[in-house]
Amino acid sequence: MLPAARLDALLARHADIGAELAAASGAEAIARLSREFKDLDRVVERVRAYRAAARELADLDSLLAEPAIDAEMAALARGERPALQERLARLEHEVRLALLPKDAMDDRSVILEVRAGTGGDEAALFAGDLFRMYQRYAGLQGWSVEVISVSEGTAGGFKEIVAEIKGEGAFARLKFESGTHRVQRVPATETSGRIHTSAATVAVLPEIEDVDVAIDEKDLRIDTMRSGGAGGQHVNKTESAVRITHLPTGIVVLVQEERSQHRNKAKAMAHLRAKIFDMQEQARASARAADRRLQVGSGDRSERIRTYNFPQGRVTDHRINLTLYKLPQVLAGDSLSELIDALVAEHQAALLAADETA
Repeated sequence: MLPAARLDALLARHADIGAELAAASGAEAIARLSREFKDLDRVVERVRAYRAAARELADLDSLLAEPAIDAEMAALARGERPALQERLARLEHEVRLALLPKDAMDDRSVILEVRAGTGGDEAALFAGDLFRMYQRYAGLQGWSVEVISVSEGTAGGFKEIVAEIKGEGAFARLKFESGTHRVQRVPATETSGRIHTSAATVAVLPEIEDVDVAIDEKDLRIDTMRSGGAGGQHVNKTESAVRITHLPTGIVVLVQEERSQHRNKAKAMAHLRAKIFDMQEQARASARAADRRLQVGSGDRSERIRTYNFPQGRVTDHRINLTLYKLPQVLAGDSLSELIDALVAEHQAALLAADETA
């Protein structure tokens, strides 16, 4: 059973925020309270349903305990009890999940980085396949995708591509995609039919606000240059591309997709904030490396997380030992949700286990 005191405190907090929200006047206070109220609203709805089911089960048990209960009524009550118990157990699980500590970045949009790894031209082609997979998946979620910077491969695909994926909850769904993705297939240029293995790395960074990461202007070197990519007559006529180097960390970001230098600088700063925040998070994760129970959510960039095997038409996620024989559907973005759902469920199960043993 769930602790009644904890549920009571949650319901009381929900009521207090509702009252504060009704009396609030400042835009910042209203926005802050609205976010918290919305988050709690989802939990409160489940708590009320859980308590209603618990009362219903208690009433049914009281009825069955009556000495003078009619035999037909008792049989009817006993018949209803298993379904009610099952519903109560399901609602209890939903409440436990809703009460788990929430990643503060889960609701954020993301910056997606896809880079070709080992494998030369084939790795760049695979990086292109991965980027298009995420692009299609984002479209199915109703999110928007905007490329920040791109370096094309000599035979197609991308040596590196960075894009913003904007949409509520994008980080919650995509954060488990960070890591090394491996592909096994026969390249188009391979005449002997030999299978090659190549790799690409993916980094999913939450979009970071100014208040999350403090950057001193004195620590930046900002260079402007002419854009160097597809772009028609505009290319190489104005110095709109912006490269920013963060001197303390050595992080370099380049944005050249917009014609406006001002917009490119704003996007470069957003990318820089995300990379600095990610570096800090990686350092914190390393400090907690002794506890491997939440490995699914570690986001270790060096970890080989998934293999895409074309001859067998399968995709295997090595973290949860899940194999889907749906490679075309996964790369089309349609079945990627099956992998993501399984990863989210595994992560939640690990969190629940840690919560119960705490």
